[in-house]
Amino acid sequence: MAVKSIAVLTSGGDAPGMNAAIRAVVRAGINNEMRVIGVRRGYNGLISGDVFEMNLRSVSDIIHRGGTMLFTARSPEFNTPAGVQKAADTCRRLGVDGVVVIGGDGSFRGARDLTAAGIPCVGIPGTIDNDIQCSEYTVGFDTAMNTAMEMVDRLRDTSQSHDRCSVVEVMGRRCGDIALNTGIAVGATSILVPEIPYDLQRDVIDRMRFTQKTGKKHFIIIVAEGVGGVEELAKEIQKQTGVESRATVLGHVQRGGSPTLRDRVVASEMGNRAVDILKNGMGNRVVAVKDGRIVDYDITEALNMKKTFNKELYEIALKISI
Repeated sequence: MAVKSIAVLTSGGDAPGMNAAIRAVVRAGINNEMRVIGVRRGYNGLISGDVFEMNLRSVSDIIHRGGTMLFTARSPEFNTPAGVQKAADTCRRLGVDGVVVIGGDGSFRGARDLTAAGIPCVGIPGTIDNDIQCSEYTVGFDTAMNTAMEMVDRLRDTSQSHDRCSVVEVMGRRCGDIALNTGIAVGATSILVPEIPYDLQRDVIDRMRFTQKTGKKHFIIIVAEGVGGVEELAKEIQKQTGVESRATVLGHVQRGGSPTLRDRVVASEMGNRAVDILKNGMGNRVVAVKDGRIVDYDITEALNMKKTFNKELYEIALKISI
């Protein structure tokens, strides 16, 4: 069956580069003589019919913008069979032959359910945490890391001026990739991630005391969101070392901002691949990066994959951040 009409939506947390992916889907779709429907506010929009037809100019001047022009939301209703059926009915009423879903694991589960309801879907991994099991890289990750690095660099200026310790929480509930890479980039004394249990004495206090003996007087401790407790950690560090310590939670500033070159290019590649998959009559797929190349997997297979933490990079951090 020829695919004549597709829809595109963003779901879950926003990520820089989502607009680049939307742009690629729209323009690749039109290039393949498809009608492209934009869906506002994720699966909620698909349920309620909050949609509009897109053209080449609909996505002009968005590739450099953070956030998502289609807006995003989480949809409790879509997590029910009745909600999925409503969304599928909307697609049929609009004549939509397939849907591109840009988001994270939860969004892909929704895409799998919608495919089972008869509407072929393809997922694009858009999440700053880089926590999608099947993909080495997710859209938004590079921008988030660079934002975190810039913010910590600024904190370092004031920490150095006052001989302080800055304990900085970066995003990443289940995945420590932002913390690990940012920690290396800023020369953090300690990096705490959810994948590796930490011992306060060994991994923080002893490392600080060792570096103090070599003349270091200010410190950066990077903590992933999934580890948490930065306020308490800062108080304990100050209590045990006598070094004035301040906690900073970077929070949602990491989600915003103009996407980096890498995020724009990867998002564009993934958007184009998603359209090709639908054009070939396939659904229930997730676009991913493997060995630096764009690939795709069955959604169920992708969701069952195991995310691996880069322990080699973590060991490098332990060696050089002293």
